[in-house]
Amino acid sequence: MKRLIWMGCWAYLLIGLAHVVVGSIMPNLLEHYGKEYTAGGSLIFAQFAGFLVGVLVSPLLISNFGKRTGLIIATGMLCIAEVCYTMLLPWEWMYVVGTVAGFGFGMIEAVIGTLIIVAVKEGTAVAMSKLEVFFGVGALVMPLIAGWLIRTEMWRFSFLFIALSALLMLLAWMKSDFGELNDLLNAKEAKREKKGTLLAQYQGVRGLLLAVFTIFFFLYVGTEMSFVNFLPSLLIEKLGTDKSTAALSVTLFWMAMTLGRVFCGVIAERISYGRYVLWSCAASLVLISLFAITGQLSVIFVLILLFGLFMSGLFSIALVFASKLLPGAEESTPSILIAAGGTGGAALPLAMGKSMDVVGADTSAWMLSAFVALLLILSISAILIERFRAKRIAEA
Repeated sequence: MKRLIWMGCWAYLLIGLAHVVVGSIMPNLLEHYGKEYTAGGSLIFAQFAGFLVGVLVSPLLISNFGKRTGLIIATGMLCIAEVCYTMLLPWEWMYVVGTVAGFGFGMIEAVIGTLIIVAVKEGTAVAMSKLEVFFGVGALVMPLIAGWLIRTEMWRFSFLFIALSALLMLLAWMKSDFGELNDLLNAKEAKREKKGTLLAQYQGVRGLLLAVFTIFFFLYVGTEMSFVNFLPSLLIEKLGTDKSTAALSVTLFWMAMTLGRVFCGVIAERISYGRYVLWSCAASLVLISLFAITGQLSVIFVLILLFGLFMSGLFSIALVFASKLLPGAEESTPSILIAAGGTGGAALPLAMGKSMDVVGADTSAWMLSAFVALLLILSISAILIERFRAKRIAEA
C-alpha cells in the first residue's frame, strides 16, 4: 500500500511540473515565436482541452486495458509530448503537442485519484492530501528550474526535464510489484451501470448542489491556471520586472500552496468543510483585489504568498465538501468536478490571454478578482442550499 501511495505522490509531482511549465517560460516562448499573449492563451487552452479529454476518456481506456496499462499509456504520451515541446516545432504543431501533453497528465490524475480512493480504505483524506502536497512541490520546483534555465539561455530544456521524469515513471510503472494490489492495477473495470442510475443520483436539491460545485470547480481551476500561467507576464507588464524574477514569482505562489496543503485538511476538519471553503474564498478575494491595485514589487510578492496560502486547500477541501453533501455518488462526483475543472483550466486562460492583449495587465488582474468573487458567491450558495435541505428534512 505504501508503495502505491508513494507512486501516486510521484505521479502528482510529475503532474505539478507539467501543469506550470508553459506558464513559467511563457514570455520566452512567445518571444521565440514572435507571438502575442492571445497565442499563449490558446496554447494553454489546447493543453487543458487535452486534459479534459484525458479525464473523460480514462474510464474507457481503463475498462479495456486496466489501470496500470492506462497509466503507462498516459505517461508515455506525456513523455513524447514534452520531447516535442523541447524541439520547438512550428507553432501550429505546438497546439497538437499541448493537447497530447494535457491528455497525458489529465489521465494520470484521474487514474491515480481513482486508485487511491478505491485502494486506501482508511485515511483516504490523508492520502489524498499527500498527493496534493506533491503536486504543489512539482508546481513550486518547476518555475525555479525554469528561472535558472532562463538565465543560462537554455529555457527549452525545462520541457526535457519533465520528459526524463516521465520516462523514469513509465519504467517504474512497468517494473514495480505492488503485491496484493497487482490485481487491482491490472483488472479491467466492470460494465458501467445504466445512465438512469447516474441521473437518479442528482435529482432535486442534489442536482442543484452538483451544478453549483460544477461551476465552482470550473472557475477555481480556470482562475488558478490563469493566475499561474500569466503571473510572470502580469508582473512584466505591470511593473517591468525582468523575466527570471517574474518566473520566480510562480515559485513563491506554489511554495505557499504547498505549505497550505500540509495544514488545510486539519483546519477544515476543525472548522468544517463549508466554513473553510467560504473563508478561503473571502480572503482570496481581498488579496487578489489588492494585487490588482498594488504597484510595488515587494508588496505584490507578499500578496502572492498569501493568495497561494488561502487558495491552497480549495480544490481538495471543496472536493471532499461536495462528496459529503452528495452521499452515495462518491465515485461519479469527483470525476464530474475534475472534468469541470479541466474545462475551466482550458477556457479561462484563453480569455485571460485575449484580455492581456486587448485591455492590458491591470484590467486582466481585475478580471481574476471577478472570478474569485464568483467563487465566494457559489460557496455561500452551497452552504445556503445545504441548510435549506437540512431544514426541510428536520421539518419532515
